Amino acid sequence: MFEHLGSLPPDPILGLLASYRADENPCKIDLGVGVYKDEAGHTAVLQAVKEAETRLLQSEETKAYIGPAGTPGFNSTMQELVLGAGHPALEDGRVRSAQTPGGCGALRILAELINRAKAGTTVWVSDPTWANHVPLLGNAGLKIKSYPYYDRASNRLLFDQMVEVLKAVDEGEVVLLHACCHNPCGADLSREQWKVLAEMASKQGFTPFVDIAYQGFGDSLEDDAYGLRLMAESVPEMLVAASCSKNFGLYRERVGLAMVIYINGGSADRGHSQMLSAIRGNYSMPPSHGAAIVESILTDAGLKANWEAELTEMRARINSLRAGLVEGLTAADAGGDFNFICQQKGMFSFLGISPEQVQQLQKDFSIYMVDSSRISIAGLSSRNMEYFCKAVASVL
Repeated sequence: MFEHLGSLPPDPILGLLASYRADENPCKIDLGVGVYKDEAGHTAVLQAVKEAETRLLQSEETKAYIGPAGTPGFNSTMQELVLGAGHPALEDGRVRSAQTPGGCGALRILAELINRAKAGTTVWVSDPTWANHVPLLGNAGLKIKSYPYYDRASNRLLFDQMVEVLKAVDEGEVVLLHACCHNPCGADLSREQWKVLAEMASKQGFTPFVDIAYQGFGDSLEDDAYGLRLMAESVPEMLVAASCSKNFGLYRERVGLAMVIYINGGSADRGHSQMLSAIRGNYSMPPSHGAAIVESILTDAGLKANWEAELTEMRARINSLRAGLVEGLTAADAGGDFNFICQQKGMFSFLGISPEQVQQLQKDFSIYMVDSSRISIAGLSSRNMEYFCKAVASVL
């Protein structure tokens, strides 16, 4: 059966991680994998998560299945985290959600729901976008087209070009948007730009599909959801994929939310039955542990306050690293203007060097990043910043 199958190349980021782990250089730096790291280069468990987990282990009485949708408590608290308490869509009873195995699970289930509604629907994604968006959506049967978003040569957002292309998007098509901390470029839409897109979606009839994987890593939990919430007030239907991997540090627990805003309650009930059917035909039902931790944190005032404080510390560290990187590159006489790095949000930015220079950094300095020069800012620290900046200056 399988003899005719050919080999596929490894995932670029996972292959990079394997090379990094095998490298014996004590000065090696991993800027490829998108996980938050502290000053020691460690992805620690948040204290709020540890406390919630301890309480869970003491109180949990069963390991029975939780059902395809997950728990109502997780879904409702996550809906409020993303949309804000009292959002009109919630008040109108038009929102339905399901807990999923990570943001990837949310993206895939929502893609299957779209395909059930209209097979082969076109989804427009930004150029560039997170690499896994295309297979997650495309393998569900959707057609993929792209719109301009970021120019790597000038390190700027191409909003005018984006709008021109999206003017041609037809009613019934889907436009995928990053809510905040755009992966991979870090360049986010302004509030005014979100307003323009919301007006376009309302007028043209295309359906927004918002991926919010980094809420709280940009400006704040509230500010990072501004565009998503505005869009949700402006259109009759909308899809949202949320992840708890980054802001709760629950990477390996795989906690996500697939949320749909429908035109009315009846449509919501029918659509939700289709979503649950898609889940049943994929992974049957989600794991419980990580989502139970999130629910515990969001429903306990003390734990929530502690979590928000830790999230603020992570965000401040990333912003400090961005400023330190610009200062370091300037001090190392790297040439060019790197101030765009300070203006961007979240864990990622393009460094703006060639694939050949990326390979030289890996070969000569054991610095690992993907060929596009996208770097995970959290992989830097005060310990390796000077080494990194001097290495970059040497290849420019």
